[in-house]
Order: sequence, then structure tokens, then C-alpha cells
Amino acid sequence: MIIEPKIIGRVCLTAHPLGMKKALEEQIEYVREAGKFVMPGRVLVLGGSAGYGLGTRISAAFGGDAGTINISLEREPTGKKPASPGWYSSKYFDEAARKEGLIAESLNADAFTHETRLAVIEKIRELFGQVDLVVYSLASPVRKDPDSGETYKSVLKPLGKTYTAKSVDFVRGRVDEVSIEAATAEEEAGTVKVMGGEDWTLWISGLLEADVLAKGAKSIAYSYIGPELTYAIYRAGTIGSAKENLERSASALDSMIKSIGGEAFVSVNKALVTRASSVIPVVPLYISLLYKIMKEKGIHENCVEQMYRMLRTKVYGPSGTLRDENGLVHMDDWEMRRDVQDLIGARWDKIDDDNLKSLADIGGFREDFMRLHGFNWPGVDYSADVNPMG
Repeated sequence: MIIEPKIIGRVCLTAHPLGMKKALEEQIEYVREAGKFVMPGRVLVLGGSAGYGLGTRISAAFGGDAGTINISLEREPTGKKPASPGWYSSKYFDEAARKEGLIAESLNADAFTHETRLAVIEKIRELFGQVDLVVYSLASPVRKDPDSGETYKSVLKPLGKTYTAKSVDFVRGRVDEVSIEAATAEEEAGTVKVMGGEDWTLWISGLLEADVLAKGAKSIAYSYIGPELTYAIYRAGTIGSAKENLERSASALDSMIKSIGGEAFVSVNKALVTRASSVIPVVPLYISLLYKIMKEKGIHENCVEQMYRMLRTKVYGPSGTLRDENGLVHMDDWEMRRDVQDLIGARWDKIDDDNLKSLADIGGFREDFMRLHGFNWPGVDYSADVNPMG
């Protein structure tokens, strides 16, 4: 079948298997060229099919020679419809890693259930005995509480009052204005239930109780803080409440995991084009400005580049894990440089349709978005019939 991008709003509903394979190969090649580093060899990634989770899995495997288990819930292909991007990434990752002689297993399952956690514990015992690193990188709009059975949804809303600000339609390449009504207390609480630290805590508690965390094991979860420009919709919004809960959970988990000489912490990452960030109002315009400036300064990183640097220099470097006074690892260090943020602020005030392409990297944002779904990759014949099964 011929697979073309189908975009509704800011969501792409299709993925191209050959493009997704090309995307994975490019990331693996980057890590190979960047070089090997030393880290423990048994890794569990919760949400390792895309974004930061996939970047961490690739870096650990092809940079640190680690065996990996990935848990993610993906839409499987049929004879008439392609799979979700993460299904292809997981399939092609497992194939590539096994060719290198590495253990690589992907479970297509709901990581929020007790049943999945028990199945993963058995898989760890079968493949590794214990794991040395647990990466928590789940991103989902919905979570069912495994005990009560109640379903919670996350929302992207400000708190307190309606928020109005510049944004961008990156598909059409137009600057516009967006107004978002404030979240209710129930919506904020639901977002915290989905995206906060409750599920991460259940995982670490369960793995400790089952004795499948090795001595000195580490666990990382991912967060974002960002600049004042995006605070109202992000850090001071419903997502920010969830991320603050995640960061508070890290402190409790750090104390818990110290019983085996390990540590748990949050890495605050740089803003990047992901399937999640693409639908957050205001954020695509900020990222487009950020990309332009960081590329001009030669300090831009994509997901795999950022996660490789994190593992090699800030988690498994010679000085051990590099945390700030709040216990956070900062991969947003280059993004938050004063010279970068000052330029973004100056350009934000004057950006419009006429100067969008000159002041912001809207083309780069759009291309990254398309490539997340396997489109716009050179060397791929998108007019040819392709098997959606991959």
C-alpha cells in the first residue's frame, strides 16, 4: 500500500515503516560515531519507543553495550493500516540490537497495570536476573488506576485564569494567537494522576520488593521546566503540576533505593519536537525560535544526542551523577543559557507571518515532526508500495 501522512490538527495519524527504519538507523549511527562509554549492562526502559525514552535506549545499547527491555503500548499494524511510529521503532531497534549480540526485548503492553509489572519482573529474571538502570519515560493522555480501576485524563491547560499568547500553526507556517481556558481542580488532579510520580513509585517499589534491582541501580525520570515565556501553559499549568509531583516523588524514591546503594532522580531535558510537544499551544513557536538560535550557535541537540550526552557525561561520567542542589540533572543547560534566552525574548516580541522563516526555524520544526512519523527522509521512495507490517 501507499502510505502518506494524514495530519488532523497537529496530530499525524499515520507512520511510514521504511522511514521509521531510516530514522532509527540514523540515530544508531550517531551513537556509533560518538563512541563507546562505560555503563552497567542491564536496562529497563518504561516508554522506550519514542522521544527521550528511545534516545536513552539507543544510547545505552549502542554506546554502552547494554541489554534492554522496553515497555510501551503501541498500535499494531494491520493489512490495511500502518502501526504507530513507536511500534516500528521498537521492532527495528530489537532487530538491530540483536544483530550486535545484545539482549533486546520489547513488550507491547500497558505499563500502568499491575499485570504488566509482574510480567516485566518475570522477563527481567529470565533475561538479566536484575537490572542496573530503570528509565521512566511514559507519556500518555490516559491512565487507569490499577487499584481503583478509575480512568484519569491529562489536559494541557493553564491554572487560575484563561491564558492568551502567540502560537504558531507549524503545518501552515502562520503565527496566530491562542486562548486557553483555565483548568478545573479536577482536571489538574487528573493530569497529576496520569503524568505525576505515582506510577513511577509503583514501579520502583515493585521492582525492589521483587529483588530485581541490582546493587547500585539507578532510576531516571524525565521532566521539563523551560523559560518564563512558556510558564503559564507549561510549568505553571497542569503539566507543571504533574512534573512537580514527579520531582517530589524522586526524592522519596531516592531515599527508598538507597537501601541497595542506588539513586533515583529526575533529568530536566531540553525542549524538543516530540509527538507530545507538538500539540501543546505556544510551545511549537518557542521551540522554533530555540532551534534557530541553538543551531546558529552550534549547540542544538536532538533526542538521541541529548540522551547520549546525559548518560556519558552526567550519569555514568567519572564524577558520577551530576545533580544540582534540588537533586535534578540538567540537560537543559544549553537551552537555558542567558545568551540563548535573551535572543528568544527579543525575537518573540516581533515575530509575525512575514518574518517567521527568518527569525524561527519553523521548517526545522515541521521536518522533525514529519520525520517522527517516518516521512521526509531522503532515500525513501514514498510513492512505492510498502508492507505496513514492517
